[in-house]
Amino acid sequence: MRVEKMSHKMLLLLSIMFLSFVTASLTFAQALKCDMTQYKESTGLTADVEKDLLVVTWMGQGYAELRVRFAIELGQPVVRDLAIRKKGGRWTILGQNLIPEYNVVSGIRRGEGGKKLERRVDMKFSKEVINNQRWLEFHDAPLDIPGAREKIPRKPEEVRRMDANFNATGCSVKTDGARLEVMFPGLSMGIFSGSLQFTVYRSTNLIRMDTVAKTDEQWVAYKYDAGLNGFSTDTMTRVCWRDTGGNPQQYQFGTVKNDTRVPVKADNRVLVTEGKGGSVATFPMPHKFFWAREIHVNNGYVWYRKDSDKEFGMGVRQSENEGSTVPLYQDCYALYSARPGTWQRMGMYFYASLDAAEPTRQAVLAFTHGDVYKPLPGYKIFTNHWHLREDNVTTAFTERVMKTGSFDTPLQDIVAMKALGLNIVGISDFHGDMHYNDPGPLRFQDQKNYGEACRRACDKDFLVLPWEEPNFYVGGHINIMFPKNVYFSRVREEGQPFTEMDPVYGRVYHIGNVEDLQKLLDAEDGYWNTAHPRTKSSVGYPDMYWDKPIAKNDRYLGVDFTQAMDLDLSKKRMSEWRTFDAVDRMNNMYANSGLQPKGFLTDIDTYKQGPQDDLYPGYQVTYLKLDRVPGPDEDWSPILRAIRNGDYFITTGEILVSSYAVEGSGNQRTITADVEWTFPLEFVEVVWGDGKNIDRQVISTTDLPAFG
Repeated sequence: MRVEKMSHKMLLLLSIMFLSFVTASLTFAQALKCDMTQYKESTGLTADVEKDLLVVTWMGQGYAELRVRFAIELGQPVVRDLAIRKKGGRWTILGQNLIPEYNVVSGIRRGEGGKKLERRVDMKFSKEVINNQRWLEFHDAPLDIPGAREKIPRKPEEVRRMDANFNATGCSVKTDGARLEVMFPGLSMGIFSGSLQFTVYRSTNLIRMDTVAKTDEQWVAYKYDAGLNGFSTDTMTRVCWRDTGGNPQQYQFGTVKNDTRVPVKADNRVLVTEGKGGSVATFPMPHKFFWAREIHVNNGYVWYRKDSDKEFGMGVRQSENEGSTVPLYQDCYALYSARPGTWQRMGMYFYASLDAAEPTRQAVLAFTHGDVYKPLPGYKIFTNHWHLREDNVTTAFTERVMKTGSFDTPLQDIVAMKALGLNIVGISDFHGDMHYNDPGPLRFQDQKNYGEACRRACDKDFLVLPWEEPNFYVGGHINIMFPKNVYFSRVREEGQPFTEMDPVYGRVYHIGNVEDLQKLLDAEDGYWNTAHPRTKSSVGYPDMYWDKPIAKNDRYLGVDFTQAMDLDLSKKRMSEWRTFDAVDRMNNMYANSGLQPKGFLTDIDTYKQGPQDDLYPGYQVTYLKLDRVPGPDEDWSPILRAIRNGDYFITTGEILVSSYAVEGSGNQRTITADVEWTFPLEFVEVVWGDGKNIDRQVISTTDLPAFG
């Protein structure tokens, strides 16, 4: 009797299990609801719903054909499989049943910039501008508890950690030129909500994955990690990368599982998983993934995680803090800004290939030219504003060279710059170091040493310039540039003349006010621009001297461009308000005044660095129209002349403009340009002003292929 009862119970249990399996199978087999109204079939880029699958197929690079099949399981978007083949060949499965994962960590944006603007009596700023200033804070580390230099210590409860959950009931497909976007709504991630999006691009093997989400909370600063889990250790047997020394490294699956993501400090930020039939690389966006910092230490931007004997995940990540014991470095880890109601695009890339790991890694590096700035005939590559201080924040470039005992000793900072392909660099010593405020003899000796240290660091095609970032007389911080090593003091004591002949240094100057500065620039053919506009110590500038004679002058060049300050992933343009808006407003204000246009100069504004650091993401450069690099003992006027005349373009490296011209006059003007690029282009924008209004035309370029 007892056995009979157990049999009935077992039969009942088996019946329930069978019913569950049938129900689950029916659920998974239901036709996928997918809105195809914005889809347009085109050659080499197709999407089709086949029962419970959305099948996306496209032509990649060379003769590769790629396929991703999407499904939804209990609200969870799933990559049913990722496959690749040579055109007309058999499909090679690189991944099956891959689950997207996202994690966000948020803190509270703090900052003193708005209060600085409120305290100004010489210029009134709108409430909107004052409130916006808090978002522009550079000296902020929202996840550093209690904080290195916080006036009010941060509290642990300010930090929230949130994982993505999905409740997708369908999807939508949109064709946008040569790309196809697949969107899964129903994402929730703590204070964020939105959708998951995949984008594929005809003519390239790239796959982009984004969380497109917003929050309604105020003052949210955040970072995210992302990836796909579910890769088979039977199919993909190892992950490969190069370490920060450039050495090949690998992790072969087969040992213990991981409890957490394993951060990998990979050179070039690329991690590749490899199997017998091909490889898949993962990597972050080369610049927009990275907020501005004081140093370029590689904090490990990719990860893998062995979840079981059979499965693993991989993706991209950011650390929660700088990982440094130097307070200044700890204090500058600002994260992304999520203004309320803005759609944050938390993106990352995968790259599928039939090749082994190293050829796949090289294919990914082609998108950044191997993290090197590509030489362009008729141009030399320039950037400005390095302090190169050591960790103690008092010893900069010149003193570091002199500590070695010889001016001929190359600093590793300079070695790293040359390896990037730079030709001309402007250093910014005397920024709190050496005798920067001495009225004469001590500073002049420092300047002589500074000039010699720069001179010895040069070669035939590489020039180091002894320029400065003073904070005197104009307001905020400025960069000052001369065509030779000019001796001047930043103070003018009572009784000191503006200029005099020194028996050791020759012509020297003493600057006591803004009028003296203007006379110095005129006398020595010098120029200046605004350092880090509208943030840091330049809060409120250049706005507050737009109408001053020192700025309404052709000696004033414009502003610095640093792409990673105020990083908001809802914006299509980097440094949109800080830099582009400032220059657009100035040029519109000065229209018809006879002044030459104000422009941008790329700057870096970071400290000690070396070849082991991850420099490329934090750099932006200026391509100057120059046939040759002037020598250290020659006149540097050709450099300043090219800047003043606008004979240059600025770039993060992936877009190059070999020539451009404006033809016609009045309202009938045509702009032509020869452009090359690596990643698929989003748009081209033309901006103009007539002295009253600023207008723009945005032209979509999503129909163009990668590597144009």
